[in-house]
Amino acid sequence: MANDLKEIARARDLLRDAIESLKEGFALYDDDRRLVMFNPRYAEMNKGVADLLKPGLDWEILMRETARRGIYADAIGNEEQWVSDRLASGIEFIQDYELTETDGRTYLVSVHPTQLGGFVVTREDITDRKQAEIEERDGDLLIRKVLDASSAVVTMARIGDGQILYRTPAALQLFGPSKSAREHYVNPEERADFVTDLLADGRVDDYKLDLRNAQGKTFPATISSQLIDYKGEEVIVTSIIDLTAQKEADALIRHVMEAYPVAINMTHAETGEVLFATPEINALFGPSPSSKSYYADPAERARYLKDLRQAGSLKDRRIEFIGANGRKFWGADSSRLIEFNGEEVIVSNTRDLTDELALEDELSKQRDMLFQNEKMSALGELLAGVAHELNNPLSVVVGHSLMLKEEITDPDLTVRIEKISNAAERCAKIVKTFLAMARQQPSRIEQVDVSGVIETAADVVGYGSTSGDISIRQVLPADLPPIAADADQITQVIINLIINAEQAMTASGQGDFIELSAEAKLDNSMVQVTIRDNGPGIPKAIRDRIFEPFFTTKEVGEGTGIGLAFCHRIILSHGGQIRLDQTDNSGTCFRITLPAADTQQPEAHDPVEPISTSANLKALVVDDEVEVGELNAEILRKEGFEVDFVSSGEEAVNRLHAGKYDIFLSDLNMPGVDGRKIYDALVAHFPDMLARTAYVTGDTMGLKSLGLLEESGLPYLEKPVSPLELRTLVQELLAGQKDPKDG
Repeated sequence: MANDLKEIARARDLLRDAIESLKEGFALYDDDRRLVMFNPRYAEMNKGVADLLKPGLDWEILMRETARRGIYADAIGNEEQWVSDRLASGIEFIQDYELTETDGRTYLVSVHPTQLGGFVVTREDITDRKQAEIEERDGDLLIRKVLDASSAVVTMARIGDGQILYRTPAALQLFGPSKSAREHYVNPEERADFVTDLLADGRVDDYKLDLRNAQGKTFPATISSQLIDYKGEEVIVTSIIDLTAQKEADALIRHVMEAYPVAINMTHAETGEVLFATPEINALFGPSPSSKSYYADPAERARYLKDLRQAGSLKDRRIEFIGANGRKFWGADSSRLIEFNGEEVIVSNTRDLTDELALEDELSKQRDMLFQNEKMSALGELLAGVAHELNNPLSVVVGHSLMLKEEITDPDLTVRIEKISNAAERCAKIVKTFLAMARQQPSRIEQVDVSGVIETAADVVGYGSTSGDISIRQVLPADLPPIAADADQITQVIINLIINAEQAMTASGQGDFIELSAEAKLDNSMVQVTIRDNGPGIPKAIRDRIFEPFFTTKEVGEGTGIGLAFCHRIILSHGGQIRLDQTDNSGTCFRITLPAADTQQPEAHDPVEPISTSANLKALVVDDEVEVGELNAEILRKEGFEVDFVSSGEEAVNRLHAGKYDIFLSDLNMPGVDGRKIYDALVAHFPDMLARTAYVTGDTMGLKSLGLLEESGLPYLEKPVSPLELRTLVQELLAGQKDPKDG
């Protein structure tokens, strides 16, 4: 039975997988007319009621809601009757019923009753097919109108039996109502040779032979033919020129027909009168009697004609045109001046440059972005080097100042130590900010309340602001989704932008408010934060440079040029974008777009419980920076550990061979035996120590260091390290060693 159930479950999974892979929409309703299952395509094709589509949905409710929402034009204003008609008709077999919604999309719907009393509904989106059919029909009609209005002798006939499918009025007049093109040839052998040549190359130009007209008279002619696909059948389209008639008129039509379907226009040079326009020209400019209406600037046509007369031809001249729908666009016009019937005539080809210019603009933006990223990468390397050099001495200053702060009770000394501690912590935050910019990734990603971040930034700026005349407004909706971000870094970005706005308004004396707002974008997948003011704005000449590292307009000593570069770096590292939205010269507006967080709640972890160190626990500390290592050892000793401190990796390995330790704290970059060799020794000789080991390092940017930290999976702290951070790390290591049987 278990095997049978597994087979049933597997069969259901296969069925669901098959249904979901269908390109058609599929839905199954039971004998109570309730929805049992449907695939994603069915929901896409019923987007107007997609929010209702759930198993158990009653067919009548779906019909009533469809009518109420006006999805079908014939139900609007007639909802009750529309629903009644469908319920009264019952569920019957319907095959390929075309259904058009009010948004213009067309579907092919089929209903199939099931043996158990239910029914299956399938939907196929045929909008594109219908549009293609309409365009093909309209194209055929347009060509037919052009040909019917021309004096060209054109026939379209089958290859085999020569049956004539279409002919122009001129062809009817020339050959009469003949049923087959074979009747036009004087010698059947000539048609056979002609068809042989045509099949070989797909077209034949200027094929000279004798033909027979409606009166049975023979006349010399030249024919040009091409094989085309017409409604799934290969046919011959033939243009016939009676060499005894007016060759000039026939030649014009033949040349135009040969040029089809390129966007060719033939106009009178002086008056602009359109003598002939291909369908592409009409689609581009609309049916206009004069080419003068094409130009956005009427004076441009006079300049264009002057240059054309001087050069005789122009190639890819850029001109701003007005299209058929009234939109202005840039086009490339290639023209040649010719003489026709004794008059100047312009034959031109026009190409719409809209897509090409958009591509050029996008490529320019991509080049600018690449250049900006290269500069930010160089800045990152510089900041990483500076931070690494400062980490070790800062670790000593931060650690000792915090320890003194905990130990000293004298009020005067406490004030001094407080100042040292604050300055040291400020330096440490600067270093970590440098590292955050350098590594191009947030240090801690979590669900962050956007409103809370904005409110915090506004509060922080408000406490330190001396600009009492500048107000900060907040426009924050209650239903904003959380973002996936490092809250501290995003808060710092917003603070930087607010401070920049305040300083600009204070310096210029222009502006009195800053507005902070946020809104969800793209179906709540992104959140946009806007920082806008009514200050002096950013001059157009420097807008492209504001995110460059070290670029600043402030006086020497007042700005570093790192603020906006930092903002740009941090936002990019979060997978977002920051841009200046300067639509005019009034005020400044920055828009920050960040990805929304996964709303699934993270798995909760039990808090780390402090573990008593009264059991004479032993710790081993290794760091080639003696002062840093001794500081970490001293912190552990105050927690009751018996600590051995060594300053080389080789000595640390020897100590591990000589005795057992409960905690092992190791530096990464050391001469000789470094963090990599220590890790290899742990894996080979002391595997039980892996759960007791952590790294304390000032280098988390190097590729070797990153590789080791990722490979080992061991916990680590980034210098400078505070006593509290070190104690927490040790408590977590000890908690990981706790026997589960202990509770």
